[in-house]
Amino acid sequence: MPNSLLNSLLVANRGEIARRIIRTANRLGIRTVAVYSEADADLPFVAEADEAIEIGPPQPADSYLNASAILTAAAQAGVAAIHPGYGFLSENADFAQAVEDAGLIWVGPAPESMRAMGDKIAARNLMSTAGVPVALGTPEPVPDVFQALGEAQRIGYPVMVKAAAGGGGIGMSAAHNDDELKAAFETARSRAERFFADPSILLEKYVPVARHVEVQILGLADGRIVALGERDCSVQRRHQKVAEEAPSPAVTGALREQLLGAAIKAGEAVNYRNAGTVEFLLDTASGELSFLEMNTRLQVEHPVTEMVTGLDLVEEQLRIASGLAPTFDPDKLPPPSGHSIEMRIYAEDPKRFLPGPGAITDWVEPTGEGVRVDSGYAPNTTVTPFYDPLLAKLIVHGKDRSEALDRARKAVREFAVAGPKNNLEFFTELLDNADFVSGAYDCKIVDRMRAKQP
Repeated sequence: MPNSLLNSLLVANRGEIARRIIRTANRLGIRTVAVYSEADADLPFVAEADEAIEIGPPQPADSYLNASAILTAAAQAGVAAIHPGYGFLSENADFAQAVEDAGLIWVGPAPESMRAMGDKIAARNLMSTAGVPVALGTPEPVPDVFQALGEAQRIGYPVMVKAAAGGGGIGMSAAHNDDELKAAFETARSRAERFFADPSILLEKYVPVARHVEVQILGLADGRIVALGERDCSVQRRHQKVAEEAPSPAVTGALREQLLGAAIKAGEAVNYRNAGTVEFLLDTASGELSFLEMNTRLQVEHPVTEMVTGLDLVEEQLRIASGLAPTFDPDKLPPPSGHSIEMRIYAEDPKRFLPGPGAITDWVEPTGEGVRVDSGYAPNTTVTPFYDPLLAKLIVHGKDRSEALDRARKAVREFAVAGPKNNLEFFTELLDNADFVSGAYDCKIVDRMRAKQP
């Protein structure tokens, strides 16, 4: 392990997260290398790196998921480390191992920790043993519909049907009776096989009215785990996050202590190093927490934590990977300062949330106090259909939640995007929605908003 900050870094990702990592690395004097597909040659992250290497055709399997091409680029560029960002190969333990086997630094947790958290069933069992609250569910993969029906009777309806591998809400649905379970089980198995090459299914007790709350942890180079506060990620469409805030309006006092303590236990259970996120469901009726999953990477929504802590989480990642102490005192973590909200600006229509790629003819980002934009695009670039349609993340910060909401409304009005479809109109609705403004919302807020439309 080096005893000084690494001197060169390949970013194995694209778009806004590649730009965001490159920005911090450049500030720290670290030489940066971008890898890009043919479709992304004109995007800003390619130009902003010190060096850029094309790694393949637009299809992810031939470029950003092509581990061999990325490792070849790393060898060609002579870098010391690889940062995977989020998505693509970021939670692929075999890729992390291959990076280390090549003599490079992996900016992330150890492959063993990733494997421990990569399977939801194994992760649930491990967390339960570690004393982390876990919802009633199946301790083994459910092999067929017949056994699923029996497990549902044991757990009690409603139940959530989930793919044991992967994430992003893919293949996940709730069942309230036997007929719904039969349909949900077959759909989940099919989608799990197609997206994750693993048809394993688990069942969990479904919480009808819940909030999705997560904790940002850092596993430090000296072995300690610190929790940097929670984020609320309950604004979701199709079980996928679209807006987040920190701290959570639903978490105070003893609940926060329980939440952060459980996240630290989760990190300790797998000897976690680097940045990670422990996700929980909060039952709004009972106030009970239950472990959802652990994301062994930097999250899309990490900027809201940065805004309320004043930390640069990518810098902390790079320091940990270099064997260095963090920039802060782990024994004196300051409380969150103010409030932050993030809105994911997608190239999708704001009603049905269906992707709408296209050439960007106009792009004007909002500015002002407490406003931050992490964008992947610029004027005269093109959103292609090959990747996730995230255009940018609009993040605001205020001295309290009320000021953050005001700044968010102003920033959404000032953000101009023309060409592809975009969901800015949705955020105009959300920021004036009574449930959201009050802070007393749950994971079904978007469903309720859309149910009211003609």
